[in-house]
Amino acid sequence: MNPEAPSARRSRRGSGAVTLHDVAKLAGVAPITASRALNTPAQVSAEVLKKVADAVARTGYVRNGLAGGLASTRSRLVAAVVPTIAGPVFLQTVQALTEALAESGYQLMLGQSGYAESREDALLEAIIGRRPDGIVLTGIMHSAEGRKRLLAAGIPVVETWDLTPTPLDMLVGFSHVEVGRAVVDFLRSKGRSRLAVVAGDDERSRRRHQAFQQAARAAGLQEVRLIYVPAPTTLKSGRRALSDLLSAAPDIDAVFCSSDLLALGVMTEAQARGIAVPAQLAVVGFGDLEFAADLNPALTTVRIDGTAIGRQAARFIVDRAEGRSVDPRVVDIGFSIVDRDSA
Repeated sequence: MNPEAPSARRSRRGSGAVTLHDVAKLAGVAPITASRALNTPAQVSAEVLKKVADAVARTGYVRNGLAGGLASTRSRLVAAVVPTIAGPVFLQTVQALTEALAESGYQLMLGQSGYAESREDALLEAIIGRRPDGIVLTGIMHSAEGRKRLLAAGIPVVETWDLTPTPLDMLVGFSHVEVGRAVVDFLRSKGRSRLAVVAGDDERSRRRHQAFQQAARAAGLQEVRLIYVPAPTTLKSGRRALSDLLSAAPDIDAVFCSSDLLALGVMTEAQARGIAVPAQLAVVGFGDLEFAADLNPALTTVRIDGTAIGRQAARFIVDRAEGRSVDPRVVDIGFSIVDRDSA
């Protein structure tokens, strides 16, 4: 006999975790009765239900949702992965996703992946191992290993904040390429021709601003000045970026920023240098954050309906989890340019 076995068993018993047996003992009922009270309360009397509820309240017991869901293969949990919660651009989507899932009896787990594929892969491995009823991802660019794991898991997946005709499973978002092209047309309509870009160095931002460069070139404008800053972007990096831009190209007359925070930094630096916005320099942001309309001058920006993204993603997940068909599987929510005083 292994002499360490009794010690190991004692260690597990003394781990401090409250079990269903503890609840049943305190309530004065059998474990199977306590289980019924928690999982199928209609099968027990009101008296038993009260005893078990009181025991749960006294012990702080939390039912093991994963173990309870194994028989039905339903966890009623949905995992969402966003690059960052440091910046507010994804908050509307997360809030709407949380609320819409809760309306259907599902709870949201939120993971922060950063902007590196390796971190997303590690997070996905942990998420898939917990078998949620759905996974909501930000973007469409995932590593080969990440895509392989997602496809093999058989878990409903919704990609968001991007657009492709060939999603992993389902998708709700918009075209970053079309955003870049539309902002060039907008700035040209305002008489601007010496364009610059200040952008975060994440993949979605790069595609958006490369399309901006290509559209400007196709329109016969001079080469667009472009500066990348680390993501997530900040007001401080916007100030520094404008300083660098003006050193290299002091005659620029418009700047397109990959976030409203960057645009705020650009406007702050312009004001500090005595550069009038928009008379000398037009500024366009991205995201239409809450403060954008209250700046002076108010910020022109690209509005993305993050709430619509979150609610549609929730509908996709709930429909698939409950066996309903999903068609179409790709929803383009589009975008709009909010024309305010900064441009």
